[in-house]
Amino acid sequence: MYHELRKRGTSRMAIDEHRRDSWPNRLRGALRVLLGHTDIAAGTGGAPPAIDRERTHPQGPLIEQLIGGLPAPAIVLDREARVIAFNEAATSIAPALRRGEPALIVLRMPELVDAIRRAGTRREPQRVEFFERVPLDRWFEAFVTPVRLATGGDGHYDILLMTFNDLSPLRRVEEMRADFVANASHELRTPLAALLGFVETLQGPAKDDPVAREKFLAIMQGQATRMARLIDDLLSLSRIELNAHLPPNTPVELAPIVRQVVDGLQTLARDRGVEIKVTAPAEPLIVLGDRDELVRALENLVENALKYGAAGKRVDITLTRARTRADTPEAHIAVRDYGPGIAPEHLPRLTERFYRVDVADSRAQGGTGLGLALVKHVLNRHGGRLSIESTLGAGASFAMHLPLRTGEPAETGELS
Repeated sequence: MYHELRKRGTSRMAIDEHRRDSWPNRLRGALRVLLGHTDIAAGTGGAPPAIDRERTHPQGPLIEQLIGGLPAPAIVLDREARVIAFNEAATSIAPALRRGEPALIVLRMPELVDAIRRAGTRREPQRVEFFERVPLDRWFEAFVTPVRLATGGDGHYDILLMTFNDLSPLRRVEEMRADFVANASHELRTPLAALLGFVETLQGPAKDDPVAREKFLAIMQGQATRMARLIDDLLSLSRIELNAHLPPNTPVELAPIVRQVVDGLQTLARDRGVEIKVTAPAEPLIVLGDRDELVRALENLVENALKYGAAGKRVDITLTRARTRADTPEAHIAVRDYGPGIAPEHLPRLTERFYRVDVADSRAQGGTGLGLALVKHVLNRHGGRLSIESTLGAGASFAMHLPLRTGEPAETGELS
């Protein structure tokens, strides 16, 4: 069975999930207990009794109650593939389901239709994966299991039990992982190829050329620095994701963090000819957080403003107390630049890994394409969020929203 699933392209994770949580196996046992004297049909079994189309299946209410509490979509069909019962979750897959009507009219996925026919003909469990594009791209795993129900005396009734597992989250994670590996490999391959090319040049034609050697060594240093920065960002992102389920619990005051970040980036600001203006309230704003992660997140936002918004010659950092839509207190750190701004179509994707508005400009500025992804993950771990506003030609504003903590002594991180 394992090798058969692997041939169909099923991931090992999906196979393990299937082994651990097989709804058909669990439902077969439940049906046996609730209905009494049931048996899973191993063969063709013989002809089913005639079906009265004017009334529902006699076991219908009991079957309805049985599958109604399942979190996974479940549909029960008779031997002729007419709908006997289904739970509410099944309507997310087939909204047009109606009791007593042929399921093949509603379930139009060819793979699923073939599985239903094979299960009804061979009286053997079937497993199939299918994909649907409307209304959204979704992947499902379906199990079609023949079940024989006792009807009293020596009578029996054959039904088909269909259960579904939504594979969409698993497939999306796999796609994200593949995209991430491809992007990371590409980002590392480019500077590595440049380094190898310059090494070959220095070993060959430029071996005895001191001017070329100094020029190439400077470029090589820049490429090596870019690789180191990328690896550092990847490791930081990995550590944050590893601890994403552990909310920080150390009280941290935000004003010292802002001052530390501004002091650390003054050299870059002077080199770009940009003035940094900070506005903060007199009272302390305290959050439960990881100080190092908050510093790293704010550094990314301010550094981006200095690099990509330098044309405006000014960056404003505003720390304020605010309230959420649920009327809970929060801290608001806004970094505003007056540069060229960002087109609206780019805003929803800015926090994606390796997404860049201008690839050439980002690389020229030493960007890795991971900065805003790191900011988003830091804020998610802190129970906060990132908001972005921008108008072409009028600059951009990136704001960190963090839930406030009051009445706690805070870690300032200031040196005495």
